[in-house]
Amino acid sequence: MARIALVEDHLRLAALIERALAQAGIATDRFTSIDGAWLAIRPGHYGGLILDRGLPDGDGIRLLRRLREARVALPCLMLTARDALHDRVDGLEVGADDYLVKPFSMEELVARTRSLLRRSPAWNPPRTAFGDLELDPAGGELQVAGRRATLAPAELRILLVLVQAGGDPVARRRLEHAAWGLGEPVTPNAFDVALHRLRRKLESVGSTVGIRNLRAHGYALHVEPPDR
Repeated sequence: MARIALVEDHLRLAALIERALAQAGIATDRFTSIDGAWLAIRPGHYGGLILDRGLPDGDGIRLLRRLREARVALPCLMLTARDALHDRVDGLEVGADDYLVKPFSMEELVARTRSLLRRSPAWNPPRTAFGDLELDPAGGELQVAGRRATLAPAELRILLVLVQAGGDPVARRRLEHAAWGLGEPVTPNAFDVALHRLRRKLESVGSTVGIRNLRAHGYALHVEPPDR
């Protein structure tokens, strides 16, 4: 499940964008300032960036320039109310991958965002199998030898990150971020409940794949011995 960082201070427009992307299966975390976005985006857990040029603390180009100087190769779609050629060129020269001038249709935004994600090394192509386990992100299911179990969106996002890690440990905080993002309120035990349900669903389809808790390192997938 792709996750986009959206940097847009216009609350109504941001809500429309989030809704359109969610309907297309693309999750978003919204930020309203350059400094707030910089701290969250730099660690590199996003598949793409949608960036408004007009922000309360400056031109969005400043954020993109900082990211490129820090060698963050996150694909970027810039939004702007400016339609002058030199404004578009400025953004592209700093490192934007695409440009969209306001006002725009949500259908075009979704199409441009999907194109953006196809350029992202973080999401192209996603690994969707581990051991005897196969994931169907579009259908929201896991399957083992034809036996299927439906996953809630948070469960799917957690399991997809674990599968993509290929057995390497993933920190709990990163899994929570993948499942619920930064802006969605989450109860303290939500992750533990989702993890419990995932383990039960893996058992229900007879998978030999388990989720191991590695103290101080996070969680990782592993294959149980055949006799267990």
